[in-house]
Amino acid sequence: MVYLSDDIIVSEILTRAAAKVVGLSKSVCKQWYALLSTEDFAKKHCSLSLSSSNQRILKVGDLGCTVHTINIESCDYGPDTIVNFPFNDISIHASLDGLLLVCLEREFDMLLWNPVTRAYKNLSTPDFLGMYLNNHDGIGLYIDASEDYKVLHITRRRGVYGVHVYSRRVGSWRKIPFETRPEYTQPNFYWSSGTLCGDTLYFTLSGSYGNIAVMCFDVNLEQFKEISFPPVPCVGIYKGELLNVKEELHMFVSTGYREMSIDLWKLEGEHWTKVFSFPQMMTMDQWCSMTHFMTNGNWQVMTKEGRIYEILIDTKPFKCFYHPTCFRLKNGAMFLETVVSPTL
Repeated sequence: MVYLSDDIIVSEILTRAAAKVVGLSKSVCKQWYALLSTEDFAKKHCSLSLSSSNQRILKVGDLGCTVHTINIESCDYGPDTIVNFPFNDISIHASLDGLLLVCLEREFDMLLWNPVTRAYKNLSTPDFLGMYLNNHDGIGLYIDASEDYKVLHITRRRGVYGVHVYSRRVGSWRKIPFETRPEYTQPNFYWSSGTLCGDTLYFTLSGSYGNIAVMCFDVNLEQFKEISFPPVPCVGIYKGELLNVKEELHMFVSTGYREMSIDLWKLEGEHWTKVFSFPQMMTMDQWCSMTHFMTNGNWQVMTKEGRIYEILIDTKPFKCFYHPTCFRLKNGAMFLETVVSPTL
């Protein structure tokens, strides 16, 4: 009989196991607990978990949170599991490697939370760093070249911008320089949550009638720059929704008033190229409720009414399923089941 060492079991077998199995395995003995709690194990396990079978949808309801599996073939959710979270009235603004960036609607605190391990870290401080105000602030979650998970927080208080970065490795906030146009300090401008694509966080900056610009933050250089919004006619309301499709930045842009024209754009360099145009829809709510998923290179977009549109991206096999509203509204998020910790 061949016996495997603990190191082999942990590094070659448990790194490929489900995150919940890893959690249960920690109770086997002290040595396994120590080996399974290292950052090196979490990194390797995360890198081997990047598959559609490990994707889950977390829904936030009035009575708590539930986690659902995803059926890509039927475009539907599987059975739900209740997740206990010691806070109510939360909004979820980003998801990365199993970590969710959560804001508390009443207390204004900002947290990193892993729904699988149930571990969380409150990022807010007594001197009001990490306090999120809706419609005033912009926030984003990313990992830099040093493999440190960080949170970018853009604040606007009394017409003055401040930008801080939280480091999971250091466990604290620090201020970084930021300059922008004076008109963007006005209260009628607000930031979206950040969309990570490659080494850049992207934000839409909106005015009274819609988006007017896209702000880019280089996560390694920690520098901002502004790029133009897609060239759409400024008729009625115009709004953009950023999303990362296979590490290429795309944007749904809706324009109009009662009847919305919706186009899909892709960023190429610093310029936008139109990829697809949808038939006109009667309300923006239909656009906001789109579900989209990818399989075998084709991008299926399903509206709230159940209409499905197919967009050819490329011919490489790829599977992904998510709700755009999950990243923008308080109803939930798509996340990957990992053992990545919100603290070190």
